[in-house]
Amino acid sequence: MSKKRAIMKYLLLVFAGIAVGALVFSNVEFSLSSRGLSFSNSPSFATAKNNIENYPIQSLKGFNEAFVQIAESATPSVVTIFTEKTVNQRIGSPFGFWGRPFFDDFFDMPEIAPRNGQKKVLQGIGSGVVVTADGYILTNNHVIDNADAVYIRTFDNKKIDAKVIGKDSKTDLAVIKVNAKNLKPILIGDSDKLRVGEWVIAIGSPLGENFARTVTQGIVSAKGRANVGLADYEDFIQTDAAINPGNSGGPLVNINGELVGINTAIASRTGGFDGIGFAVPSNMAQKVMTALITTGKVTRGYLGVSIQDIDENIAKAMHLKAGEGALVGTVVEGGPAAKIGIKTGDVILDINDQKVTGSIELRNAISSQLPGSMVKFRVLRNGTIMLFQARLEEQPARGVASAMTEEQEKIPAVLGFKAEELTARLAQKLNLVPGSGKVVLTALDPASNAYLAGLRVGDIILTLNRQSVNSFAGYSALIKNIKSGDLLFLLVERKGNKIYFAFNV
Repeated sequence: MSKKRAIMKYLLLVFAGIAVGALVFSNVEFSLSSRGLSFSNSPSFATAKNNIENYPIQSLKGFNEAFVQIAESATPSVVTIFTEKTVNQRIGSPFGFWGRPFFDDFFDMPEIAPRNGQKKVLQGIGSGVVVTADGYILTNNHVIDNADAVYIRTFDNKKIDAKVIGKDSKTDLAVIKVNAKNLKPILIGDSDKLRVGEWVIAIGSPLGENFARTVTQGIVSAKGRANVGLADYEDFIQTDAAINPGNSGGPLVNINGELVGINTAIASRTGGFDGIGFAVPSNMAQKVMTALITTGKVTRGYLGVSIQDIDENIAKAMHLKAGEGALVGTVVEGGPAAKIGIKTGDVILDINDQKVTGSIELRNAISSQLPGSMVKFRVLRNGTIMLFQARLEEQPARGVASAMTEEQEKIPAVLGFKAEELTARLAQKLNLVPGSGKVVLTALDPASNAYLAGLRVGDIILTLNRQSVNSFAGYSALIKNIKSGDLLFLLVERKGNKIYFAFNV
């Protein structure tokens, strides 16, 4: 009888193991709630941990072997991405010997239209990294954007057609998918834990297919790089691991073989490797990727304010600490911030108990939240700390801004800029909305502190040294006694946004 009981117990354990295994390795995610089981189509990322970081190094050979193991672990997850785009091919002028400008200037000759529907196929190349066993691949948006056809070449040299699942130009990320078996997904690491000075490896196809799966090594040379001008939302990892054209979309890997970044661009005076490369952090990439896979788009939280950094001059003018918090300019009417009472001139010190040191940090924190999320703010207003709580909305589509032309007129030497009453004529010329009492910048000295601080023609002056500007006469009275070396503190309106500027004239 006891033998029978033992057999039954063994069989129960076997069946339980099979059931647990089925749940663990299924591509369907299960979650228990008060309403019962719910199902999700979330991507199944790799979970098998590497243990390379604990590799014992007792000699130079051991150190060398550690890097070999990192490369061998991550390289099978890297693919080369090829794109094709068909365009109309223009036929050159038969007088091309003289050059087009010669004949354009004298004969106004247009380019000859395509003859008989002639087409040209433009080809592109980049890199990508497999993130799920069922074929999802992460890359850069600029690698696959506007492509008519996309295909990949895998580690074992298989050519496979790919489908674009989604792309996000604001972070320069995209997800493509292939139908293939035996793909090796990379393990995604926590980029927030990266420290400056850590070893990293970049893998990709720099300078063409002949150099596919090139491995370069370096360190994390900086974190949180923004204002690079590559994307709307920037929080780049900077590395000196060699990155060249074609590396875009490939992985940046830590010493445990985990994906910590997507290599995106280089800073270079020559167009080649100069020791400064940028990668999108894996935590940002994973959020964007999951949204693209599950919903086909990325939705971001929206507070309804424009914000800016607090530099030394603004800090001096507002009696604040430089580099602490983000200064609120425009508060969008009817937006989440306006509904809870946030005002122009407020300084947001922290969000959800996380300290804010600048506008980029706050902007990324807001955009990483889903619409409908509740966020808490600690705000400084006129020396008083205030607490706010807002429900974020979905970020609206961005409007197209119109360009303004600068007017070269005599500029007061002390100020470095010229301002006038916004007449109907000026409003039409600068593409602005006319209004009684408005004062607008009409000319700037490009060598002045005003220009260097960021003022531009078309800016409407709202306040000057904390005094409201409601007429040109009032403005003239405020600037009457300003002398060289004085600190000017301006609040201006530009294309519907309010922005602070402070500088010494």
